[in-house]
Amino acid sequence: MKIHSENLTRSEAYKLLTGVVVPRPIAWISTISNQGRSNVAPFSCFTFVSDDPPMIGFNCGLRDGRRKHTAANILETGEFVVNIVDEPLLDPMHRSAIDYPDGIDEIELLDLPSVGSDLIAPRRIASSPISLECVMDRTVIFGRSGAEFIVGEIKLFHVRDDLLRNGKIDSEQLRPLARLAGSVYGTLGDIIRIDRSEV
Repeated sequence: MKIHSENLTRSEAYKLLTGVVVPRPIAWISTISNQGRSNVAPFSCFTFVSDDPPMIGFNCGLRDGRRKHTAANILETGEFVVNIVDEPLLDPMHRSAIDYPDGIDEIELLDLPSVGSDLIAPRRIASSPISLECVMDRTVIFGRSGAEFIVGEIKLFHVRDDLLRNGKIDSEQLRPLARLAGSVYGTLGDIIRIDRSEV
């Protein structure tokens, strides 16, 4: 089957892309507005973009032509926390994807235990195994839809004690969730280890 991209609607292209680019890590991003209201939402177009300084980026599309609360808060305050999602956090993370009305403190509404960050205003999700305190570096707009790729510099890593082995994260112990297409998620499943000397 051949599908010409110029014949696709935005929705059709999105459905194809989210089924092709799998699995995707999930950035569960907490922010705070200038009015002090917390927001938390998951984003699965998420990756790291630099190691010096350490920087991550995620894509935040528009909703009905307007910025989502996450992007609006980051552009107002310049700060956000990326909370990494493990298997036990599936349900609250999925519920946080709902588009709640303006003025709602979502961390409070969803009854998510949270703790203050050390260097920035947005709160961290207390049960997240890894949280990254970030300050915005830049935003880049892509495509006709106005989707924004938001890049942040990580100022502080919070890593659960049992996850760090010789400076590396133990993925098996982390048990991260991955996003597939639609409301479908995946776990690590079998882990394949290859000796570098054989490459």
